[in-house]
Amino acid sequence: MFLPKVCHRLSLLYPSFAATSLRSLSSVPSIPAPGLLRFARKKPAKPMTSRAASASSRLSRLAPFASAAEDGAGDPNGSSAPSSRPEEDEELSLGGGYHLPPKEIRDIVDAPPLPVLSFSPHRDKILFLKRRALPPLSELARPEEKLAGVRIDGNSNARSRMSFYTGIGIHELMDDGKLGPEKEVQGFPDGAKINFVSWSQDGQHLSFSVRVDEEDGVSSKLRVWVADVESGKARPLFQSPNIYLNAIFESFVWVNASTLLVCILPISRGSPPKKPLVPSGPKIQSNEKQNVIQVRTFQDLLKDEYDEDLFEYYATSQLALVSLDGTMQLIGPPALYTSIDPSPDEKFVLVTSIHRPYSYIVPCGRFPKKVELWTTDGKFVREICDLPLAEDIPIAFNSVRRGKRSIYWRPDKPSTLYWVETQDGGDAKVEVSPRDIVYMQSAEAVNGEQPEVVHKLDLRYGGISWCDDSLALVYESWYKTRRIRTWVISPDQKDVSPRILFDRSSEDAYSDPGSPMMRRTAAGTYVIAKIKKQGEGTYILLNGSGATPEGNVPFLDLFDINTGNKERIWESDKEKYYETVVALMSDHTDGELCIDQLKILTSKESKTENTQYFLLTWPDKKAFQITNFPHPYPQLALLQKEMIKYQRKDGVQLTATLYLPPGYSPSTDGPLPCLFWSYPGEFKSKDAAGQVRGSPNEFAGVGPTSALLWLAAGFAILSGPTIPIIGEGDEEANDRYVEQLVASAEAAVEEVIRRGVAHPNKVAVGGHSYGAFMTANLLAHAPHLFCCGIARSGAYNRTLTPFGFQNEDRTLWEATNTYVEMSPFMSANKIKKPILLIHGEEDNNSGTLTMQSDRFFNALKGHGALCRLVILPFESHGYSARESIMHVLWETNRWLQKYCVNNSDKPADPDASNTESLNDIENKALSASGGGLGQEGWDQEGFHLTPRSLL
Repeated sequence: MFLPKVCHRLSLLYPSFAATSLRSLSSVPSIPAPGLLRFARKKPAKPMTSRAASASSRLSRLAPFASAAEDGAGDPNGSSAPSSRPEEDEELSLGGGYHLPPKEIRDIVDAPPLPVLSFSPHRDKILFLKRRALPPLSELARPEEKLAGVRIDGNSNARSRMSFYTGIGIHELMDDGKLGPEKEVQGFPDGAKINFVSWSQDGQHLSFSVRVDEEDGVSSKLRVWVADVESGKARPLFQSPNIYLNAIFESFVWVNASTLLVCILPISRGSPPKKPLVPSGPKIQSNEKQNVIQVRTFQDLLKDEYDEDLFEYYATSQLALVSLDGTMQLIGPPALYTSIDPSPDEKFVLVTSIHRPYSYIVPCGRFPKKVELWTTDGKFVREICDLPLAEDIPIAFNSVRRGKRSIYWRPDKPSTLYWVETQDGGDAKVEVSPRDIVYMQSAEAVNGEQPEVVHKLDLRYGGISWCDDSLALVYESWYKTRRIRTWVISPDQKDVSPRILFDRSSEDAYSDPGSPMMRRTAAGTYVIAKIKKQGEGTYILLNGSGATPEGNVPFLDLFDINTGNKERIWESDKEKYYETVVALMSDHTDGELCIDQLKILTSKESKTENTQYFLLTWPDKKAFQITNFPHPYPQLALLQKEMIKYQRKDGVQLTATLYLPPGYSPSTDGPLPCLFWSYPGEFKSKDAAGQVRGSPNEFAGVGPTSALLWLAAGFAILSGPTIPIIGEGDEEANDRYVEQLVASAEAAVEEVIRRGVAHPNKVAVGGHSYGAFMTANLLAHAPHLFCCGIARSGAYNRTLTPFGFQNEDRTLWEATNTYVEMSPFMSANKIKKPILLIHGEEDNNSGTLTMQSDRFFNALKGHGALCRLVILPFESHGYSARESIMHVLWETNRWLQKYCVNNSDKPADPDASNTESLNDIENKALSASGGGLGQEGWDQEGFHLTPRSLL
């Protein structure tokens, strides 16, 4: 059993902090992600890594394994994490072992996960892809190879730490929106781990990979399975049991309704290369040609020739064309294939591979890349490009790789390729017009035939939404100015000139017109849906988030592409619910869609009602409820949520989401301890920074490490208070980072104190990644606001990321003062408030090396700061194992109880004027609440909280 490494320093500078009883708290807010809805596609979706799977989602609530026994005995999944008694707190904090947070937090985190939904090509069936809870630490502890920016499970020859499905249920979707009884896909082994689920083009079959855990605890290699949708019976695709999937890069793809193209392990592959006991020579890197190569701090890179050989061993695939009856044909030579993409007409395949020479300073995405055109039976047609190693892409935003990029099939044509080529050498600092050119060419072009220019762009190419010969939308943008433009082009009508449809700031949420709704073609591709309406005109549907000063009100507009006139045909409820358009459900026929036969899938939720899905039909716009998911954490069903607005001292409008426990009243219960959790963002204008984003009616998703868990402990939660770092005109935002950071935090804290919901000297601050960086800076530069802090997986010394970080693209040598002033490491001597540092031992995020927390802790300790460092074995940038997550919650709970709930210190005085302001606010807050906390406790949803005892 591996245990978290804990370091601490309880400085004599803080004798008032005493050991106290534990209550329940939370450490990390969930970042709302889109619902995990999937629609039929020719390629299976990439599986979520454990890091991505740990984020909360409207349809994805990851929950841990069954909770440990209440007496602290080990749980059935092998974790040993006793829950401490209050009097043991100090002893446990100094010792080892994994611990559990209080029961009210565990019960929320242990809520069963909801399934992922996947719709069939004809929208008549829905898959319920079932998921397990959080993995045990033993899975993360399995050996993995870290090669070229990729983490590989050598036993399964797949990405390590992949999440998976545990079962597949098939439901009929009736015309009235009701679901038929579930049909369970059967035939695969018990305990199967399922990935890469995809529909065949005709919707009659499913394909997916299966692996199982073997007796020694290692994961088996992946095999490809197929299932008949009508019967639910599944079977292996290959007749031989010794043919395995290579899932390092590409996995498999449907070529047609009865044939798959699969990346398999080379049949003649031997054992992996062995590392030589004695190296053949020193490790040498050279820049004798004096090239300018600036790269960010990438992790898990190749280190030597052995790593190169090992990477090549695991990443090399053989392509196999396999029919549903098991007939197999090997095509092409073994290679490091990273993408296989059949043409819409099923005649050709676009094949992408990487090759030597490799690099020791950039990940595999920048290795030399070859793109070739083959027939579907493996015959070479021609080479599209062979790009050299790309170590020298400039770090300036909007810089790109030289040569052809973004090479794809036109979805509205049988076999036409399109791509883009830079005209500035890939360097965003070079002024040139045009900057990018989009080309296209038929796969059947004869030798010597030149590609056709589709469009020329002065900003950086951002993609194309295709429709047909007469319509496509081309996007371009420029980060420095936040400018974004949408062009209307007629790709096959050269007599029609391109014109700008939208020209706006990407930061201006209020002016966002929405995105075109896409429909599925018979070939399984997606194109802009054209809508048929009485009279003349070319209409499309624009699906928008509808940002307003009162919050998002999503909409669906019928838009005339020629005149710009629009008609709002649907809008979300504004009073109680938050609704969004998810997808078209009447898109399985080619041609224009009749407005009176329109069907769309919508989601609907409220502050207290979790997301459900509905089928909305025209012309009467009648809604049929499809799902009826239970509330994932009913004990918080009556939480209070409010989107609050306030102003920074420089006039910038700010917003935050304030959560209060069920049944709480500031007038009777008084101010609460408050957890402030946020993440800064950069803007070019004050107006854009002050815009409201999000909806007050969105459901409060609580992830396994969410700050909202602390509602169960009687905390007020200030979630996502906006921290805009603004650089208008030629000014760089980070040049005034600390000033704007402190001003934003001051405004937020003053607002919750003014409202009487937060106790002035019981406000804690926390954040993850760049939010951890924010936390450390606030404790250094705004000690008058916060009593303690929790910083997870952060970077604290910007001199260790000298070639840029976050949205900063100047180097350390170009902006030395900014790098130094922004680094809380340089202000470690100023941090006098308790700070808890948590970091994954295997953090692979660029810039946030585990060393950052190690060195920051040593700097704090060297100045007598009250601090604690927790290193989580086997964890990456986000935490996924149940033992790790529960321990993070225990650590955070202990920290907040000891240094927030029981804090009796008065806020530090930033200066005379601020001291007076905060004191005035404190007096007003105490006066508004009757001079103190209410006498009565309050009871809600099965747990009893007494505010007086919290303080």
